[in-house]
Amino acid sequence: MSVGAETPCPEAFVALAERLADAAGAVVRPYFRQPIDVAQKPDQSPVTIADREAESAMRALIAAAYPEHGMVGEEHGAERSSAEYVWILDPIDGTKRFISGHPQFGTLIGLLHNGAPILGVIDMPMMGERWIGAAGRSTTHGHADGTGPSRVRSCADVGHAVLYATSPHMFPGDDFQSFERVRRRARQPMYGGECYAYGLLASGFVDLVVEATMGVYDYLPLVPVVVGAGGTITDWQGAALGLGSDGRVIAAGDRRCHTAALDLLKASG
Repeated sequence: MSVGAETPCPEAFVALAERLADAAGAVVRPYFRQPIDVAQKPDQSPVTIADREAESAMRALIAAAYPEHGMVGEEHGAERSSAEYVWILDPIDGTKRFISGHPQFGTLIGLLHNGAPILGVIDMPMMGERWIGAAGRSTTHGHADGTGPSRVRSCADVGHAVLYATSPHMFPGDDFQSFERVRRRARQPMYGGECYAYGLLASGFVDLVVEATMGVYDYLPLVPVVVGAGGTITDWQGAALGLGSDGRVIAAGDRRCHTAALDLLKASG
């Protein structure tokens, strides 16, 4: 199933999203494994010149192409967030990995139409991989050998699932016990990955991703990628993700696994 097939995402927007990913990668790569200053944001998460310059480069391209469009970015905030079309930007998803010299960090780019995600890109600038999901078309995966379709795999039971979460420390309060119910049931729980885990889910190598405390720029670009590959991605109540979601996300390649994991998350005790 492709995302929102009845209202396809214009190809010009897809082409722009690819240019944004190219521009962000061109900024970020020269800073990788170089001595750069790391600042702490008010939420104590790290930020670097690479994060800020990459987002600025993407914003400049959007403003030049579609000045009426809105933007919401992790580093430079929101502009025209009530516009018909709003771009969602995370220049480096996995800044802790980036500053640690680990290549598994990504750039996330999304586009909302009247609040609904219609375009998403997961780009891995140091790994040469890119997933693109857009309304009206199936998700693709590009890498050194070319570009082809990306498709989830069947996994009906959480007990058979490969499960990812970025960190066990991302679940505050009761959310940790909820996550633990899923983790204990899963066949192979794994940590790390950030956005890469969702790309692997879209490509049929991961079955389930459960996370919390995510920003809109962390999860909204993922929606078209996962759904366009045949998967399901919602909040922990099973509702569609949007600008007002609470940052708790569950994605699954198989809807049956998604339903079973939701039941575990919502169980008591």
